[in-house]
Amino acid sequence: MAAVDATTKEMDALHVGQNDETKETLIKEDKAANSNHSVVAAQSLLPEDDDDDEAQADGPSQDGAAAAVKKKKKKNKSKKKKGPLQQTDPPSIPVDELFPSGEFPEGEIQQYKDDNLWRTTSEEKRDLERLQKPIYNSVRQAAEVHRQVRKYMRSIIKPGMLMVDLCETLENMVRKLIKENGLQAGIAFPTGCSLNWVAAHWTPNAGDKTVLQYDDVMKLDFGTHIDGYIVDCAFTVAFNPMFDPLLQATRDATNTGIKEAGIDARLGDVGAAIQEVMESYEVEINGKVFQVKSVRNLNGHSIGPYQIHAGKSVPIVK
Repeated sequence: MAAVDATTKEMDALHVGQNDETKETLIKEDKAANSNHSVVAAQSLLPEDDDDDEAQADGPSQDGAAAAVKKKKKKNKSKKKKGPLQQTDPPSIPVDELFPSGEFPEGEIQQYKDDNLWRTTSEEKRDLERLQKPIYNSVRQAAEVHRQVRKYMRSIIKPGMLMVDLCETLENMVRKLIKENGLQAGIAFPTGCSLNWVAAHWTPNAGDKTVLQYDDVMKLDFGTHIDGYIVDCAFTVAFNPMFDPLLQATRDATNTGIKEAGIDARLGDVGAAIQEVMESYEVEINGKVFQVKSVRNLNGHSIGPYQIHAGKSVPIVK
C-alpha cells in the first residue's frame, strides 16, 4: 500500500507538473495571441501605404513651404524703403511736398565779373548774402513751380487750342503746384499769350474764341510768387520750323543779357549786349530773308516784393 500510495503521489505530482506546464503553455499562447492582436490592432490603425497617401503627405508640406515663401516676400516688401516722392504726369503734387527739407533747387548762378570780383572774396558781403537765404529760398520755390508748369505746358500746347483754355489750364496748374494761399503764394499776374506781331501783354478775356494756329508765334508769359517774391518768365512757342532761327536769336540774346546783368551793371550796357547778339541773326520767312531786330519800345524791368514793375526799365537796345 505504501508503494501504491507513493506511486499515486508521484502520479499526482506528475499530473500537477503537467497541469502546471499546460497552464504555462496556455499563458504563453495567450500572451502570444494578445501580442499578435496588438500588432494587428496597431497595424489596423496605421494608414495604408499607397501612392495617394504619399501624395497627400507631400501636398501639405509644399503648401507650407509656399506659405513660408509668401510670408518672406511680404516681410521683404514691408522692409523696402520708399524713395523720394516723384512728380506725377500731369503734375499734381505741390512742389513743397517734393522737397520736404524746405530747400529748393538752385538755378544757374552767374559769377561776379570785372569791378565786382571783390564781392566774391569779401567776408562781409558773403555774410550779407547769407542773411538773404530765406528770400532766395522763396524765389527758388516760385521758380521750381514755374519750371514744372512751363515743362508741362510745352508738352500739351498744340494748334487748335482755344487761347482762353490754354491760359486757364496753365493758371490752374500753378494754383495746384504752389498751393495758392492769398498773399502768401499764388499767381503773380494774368497770363500773357501774345501772338505774332503783338510783342507782349495780351491776355484773352472770358469767352474769347481766338484759336492757336500752326503758323502762329506765341509768347507765353506768366508769373509765380511766394510771400510776394515774384518769378516773371516767358517763353516762345512756334510749331513751324521756319521760325526756329528766330527763337534761337531771342534765346541767345536773353542769355547774353543775363550774363551782363548784376550789381553795379549799367542798364544801357546790358541793352547794348542784347541788341548786338539779337541783330546778328537772319531769318528766312516764306523765301524772303529778314534781319532780326530788337523792339525799341519793349523793355525789361526790375521787380519788387508784390510789385511786378518796380521802377527801373531794362532796354534791349543801345
